[in-house]
Amino acid sequence: MDNQAMSERSLRHVWHPCTQMKQHASQAVPLVPVSHAEGVWLYDFDGHRYLDGISSWWVNLFGHNHPAIRAALVDQLGRLDHVMLAGFTHQPVVELSEQLAALTGLGHAFYGSDGASATEIALKMSAHYWRNTGRPGKCRFVGLAGGYHGETVGALAVTDIAIFREAYAPLVRLAATVPSPDARTAQPGESAADVAQRAAGALEAWLAEHHHETAALIVEPLVQCAAGMAMHDAGYLRRVRTLCDRYEVHLIADEIATGFGRTGTMFAHQQAGIRPDFICLSKGLTGGTLPLSAVLTTDTVYDAFYDDETARGFLHSHSYTGNPLACRAALATLALFSGNDVLAHNVVLAQTLDQAFASLTGHARIRHARRLGMIWAWDVDTVLPHFAQRYHQHAMAQGVLLRPIGHTIYAMPPYVMDEESAAHLAHGALAALQATLAEEERHHG
Repeated sequence: MDNQAMSERSLRHVWHPCTQMKQHASQAVPLVPVSHAEGVWLYDFDGHRYLDGISSWWVNLFGHNHPAIRAALVDQLGRLDHVMLAGFTHQPVVELSEQLAALTGLGHAFYGSDGASATEIALKMSAHYWRNTGRPGKCRFVGLAGGYHGETVGALAVTDIAIFREAYAPLVRLAATVPSPDARTAQPGESAADVAQRAAGALEAWLAEHHHETAALIVEPLVQCAAGMAMHDAGYLRRVRTLCDRYEVHLIADEIATGFGRTGTMFAHQQAGIRPDFICLSKGLTGGTLPLSAVLTTDTVYDAFYDDETARGFLHSHSYTGNPLACRAALATLALFSGNDVLAHNVVLAQTLDQAFASLTGHARIRHARRLGMIWAWDVDTVLPHFAQRYHQHAMAQGVLLRPIGHTIYAMPPYVMDEESAAHLAHGALAALQATLAEEERHHG
């Protein structure tokens, strides 16, 4: 089997996500069939390799085919592959729930399959809490401009990315949107902290008028990833926590992309010294091996559902809720954190990558170069149509998987990079930029 044969079979039968399929069929964006993966590398059927600079959509923490996670899955497969979680329980889900409670300070874990389902669960729980406590009018939500929380219908209500939402507008009960604390929006003389306080002031004004109908505010702490890695000052989260307490509005921390060390702490909201009412987790939860998400919440929320009446319970489910294999993968992933000083290691690794990226960061066409933890982003001053698509193609030609968001190049690599792979990633990222800008020059004559 070679790349062409596998691509042709895929195009005949597979509908790929987040994709205009005609671009694949026309070869404007060729499919890349992946044969196997090891560490930071993806290998195609023709023997080429690509450094996974975005952790396969931000899920892979410790490299592909990690021996400890693989061994845990093989062991679990010989014990229990699946059992429904309604009326049953099992060791992996119990142990995972205990460990997540210890990490977050939130004592009750409810499981889903992916980030969007975690968002749905948190939104439904919040609104149902207010209903159970005699305040059914508190059933609306508020999110940030540029926020992204998934693409199911409920999650789209709090997602402010037009291309994902507009086609489904008739199906969506749209949430309110307040200004983002994105530090790139600083006015002359403003710091990131000033932008955060300005945005918090806008939220305060909105809550003062609408808190009586608002169930929850949902926030991606510190980094709004789909908005082009928009980063904000932690002071915003502190103000938000105070405002949510004052106006009796739940705070949902969407840590689906920012959790598990991506921002430098285990969870991004910890940098503000706060605790949310709900936390949504997925992506890195299983180290990038199996789909799993979790929503954790407080005793106060849990107690509002604890009743003799079935209808007051949280009647949300799917067939694979709390799947033992996925939970075991998550436990193996957490064991890698507890058995190795991963966060301290990442501080050193980030410095290595900073040095490797220096030429890209200092490029004349780069604006707002920024890093938080293990997330890098660079905005490119370009007018090239389809910049992201063209850059991605040039990066692949360099043996690097990078997929810009709009005009923002970003890297979110696995935590197992070494100096050689860091140099390869940085060289490929810069070479792809130079090739894309050369294409821009040809395009504009």
